[in-house]
Amino acid sequence: MDFSSFLTSLGTSFIIFVVLMIVFAFLSSRPGNNVVYYPNRILKGLEPLEGGYKSRNPFTWIKEALTSSERDVVAMSGVDTAVYFVFLGTVLGILVFSGMILLPVLLPVAVTDDGWKSQTTSNGTFSELDKLSMANITQKSNRLWAFFICCYWVSIVSFILLWRAYKHVSWLRGEALKAPDVKPEQFAVVVRDIPAVAEGQTRKDQVDSYFKTIYPDTFYRSMIVTDHKKADKIWEELEGYKKKLARAEAVFEKSKTDANPEGTRPTNRTGLLGICGSKVDSIEYYNEQINETITKLEAEQKVTLKDKQQNAAIIFFSSRVVAASAAQSLHAQMVDTWSVLAAPEPRQLLWPNLKIKYFQREVRQYVVYFIVALTILFYMIPIAFISAFTTLQNLVKLLPFIKPVVRITVLRTVLEAYLPQIALIVFLALLPKLLLILSKMEGIPTESHAIRAASGKYFYFTVLNVFIGVTLGGTLFGTLKTLENSPNKLVSLLASSLPGNATFFLTYVALKFFVGYGLELSRLVPLIIFHLKRKYLCKTDAELREAWAPGDLGYGTRVPGDMLIVTIVFCYSVIAPLIVPFGALYFGLGWLILRNQALKVYVPSYESYGRMWPHIHNRILASLILYQVTMLGYFGVQKFYYAPFLIPLPLLSILFGFVCAKKFYPAFERPTLEVAANTMNVAPNMDLVFRAFIPPSLSSEKIDEEDFEDARSHV
Repeated sequence: MDFSSFLTSLGTSFIIFVVLMIVFAFLSSRPGNNVVYYPNRILKGLEPLEGGYKSRNPFTWIKEALTSSERDVVAMSGVDTAVYFVFLGTVLGILVFSGMILLPVLLPVAVTDDGWKSQTTSNGTFSELDKLSMANITQKSNRLWAFFICCYWVSIVSFILLWRAYKHVSWLRGEALKAPDVKPEQFAVVVRDIPAVAEGQTRKDQVDSYFKTIYPDTFYRSMIVTDHKKADKIWEELEGYKKKLARAEAVFEKSKTDANPEGTRPTNRTGLLGICGSKVDSIEYYNEQINETITKLEAEQKVTLKDKQQNAAIIFFSSRVVAASAAQSLHAQMVDTWSVLAAPEPRQLLWPNLKIKYFQREVRQYVVYFIVALTILFYMIPIAFISAFTTLQNLVKLLPFIKPVVRITVLRTVLEAYLPQIALIVFLALLPKLLLILSKMEGIPTESHAIRAASGKYFYFTVLNVFIGVTLGGTLFGTLKTLENSPNKLVSLLASSLPGNATFFLTYVALKFFVGYGLELSRLVPLIIFHLKRKYLCKTDAELREAWAPGDLGYGTRVPGDMLIVTIVFCYSVIAPLIVPFGALYFGLGWLILRNQALKVYVPSYESYGRMWPHIHNRILASLILYQVTMLGYFGVQKFYYAPFLIPLPLLSILFGFVCAKKFYPAFERPTLEVAANTMNVAPNMDLVFRAFIPPSLSSEKIDEEDFEDARSHV
């Protein structure tokens, strides 16, 4: 990529962003689009726009985002979202404070040397930017001291801001859990690995007697976990018939006109996909199906609660202090029996995973790790090929017939600017769902934990395959003949070629924050989908609500994507300091735009009170260590004799991570008693707490009948 291609990429990305900003300003001011741009406020019963439409200008959203407080974010989108903004703000702070030294010090030091005559960072084609990087420094030069000192500066700034962030998130989590309102999960624990039932005893009696003995004064009741997959399926079928009935009734009402006051009753066919079979009256047919399905569901509920009990239960206590104490206590002499953990929000429970036994979970975890390792290994091969083959020069060598297209200057410039980055982004979009499925296969009990696990896997995948894979792929492809002649030069070639991909990653970061955040703000895709559904598919209010349901921020993919940018910017911050302002723009623009989305658009699907933060913190440290090791290797390639003095940096990072884990992490892993002991406004309604954990497919007005006693103990 030459300098003109880089400017083309940057310029067109910026123009696209400006256009998307204008589109957002226009479309978000249309009342008919409120449900797309302000769904969070609408669901909370607030006016879509504060002050009305007439008092707003295209930049009002920026002022609202900048003036919003952390308390506003917690109120609208929860603690997890507020913690995500702590992450964005922390990385932004690291880059800003680092850039205050790196840019004014390293750029003049680099540009006034002439090492580019003997080496280049972009295969001899990008010398304009090479002069602003470390590759322009002559080997063994005393100028390398400036870059050496800056390595320590970036690390020290990171340590200070990460410590402050961990401390703040810990406080934020504590304050949220201290809240005086009743949270059902604070009065319950989840028990797994319950031993086999003794002869003549029911599972309910076994669990009740065990916990009544340990907690005689505060034990409230238990709920035995059941295998309710079949009941879930019937319940979903029932809900489907209810929706179809509501739709048929809405169609019938709309058919009533002055010319036809009685309307036309809708009909449908009962066969496959409604295209074959006998034709029936839709309203009568769905009413019949609902009645039949209700009967079937009630019968399945009785069978499930009596005959499909599992070796897990949810235990309820009348005191949240006792529940917190139980969650962090070892209850049995053997670790593989009576495993107790803090209960999550009811909506987070992965019911099928609760029955998986202790040693099965351990084996599953290692099997999944092995599968993920293979996935990373085999994904690395195609990504390396993508990074190598999607450069225009290599494509022309492999596909000579495209030469006439490449000779067109405009097309050549656009292809060079975007082809590798777009190919990489599309390729990466295929992976997250696979990693989430694998994480759930480990036996993880909650949705938020599964998302954190998938996020960690996705982070290591992106770092190993995108950052390292692209670097190795481009290097190996470009220097294959050299390696054939001198295989012993592999290490030196890889290290010296690290800056060679700075241009690629510079363009990648710019594309991500200009185009990515422009699309995020404009919400063009959700807007188009909503209007198409409203015009052609939606007949009822419920269908309309489903059409504009906004979803959540998507931490499972968003955080690893951000962490990839952190890794890239860290690793190139000293080698090519020009990447630092691009990284700061990414996180600054992300903070601003996602602040608007969190306050007005996205609705959290769960609340884990900042449990994601320790994982984010560890990933930032992993990126920092990778950066420190990278710089150690690169100083070696530059034959800087004092390079070994960088060895303490990764050791300090590991020590810093160890201290943070010891000081802060236990309060994230287990509920603390001082937080649980905080006074509540009202006494909890324990029956409501209990009912909050009943799966929708097992919820029934007949909860206290004898048929339900085996799985649900009485007070």
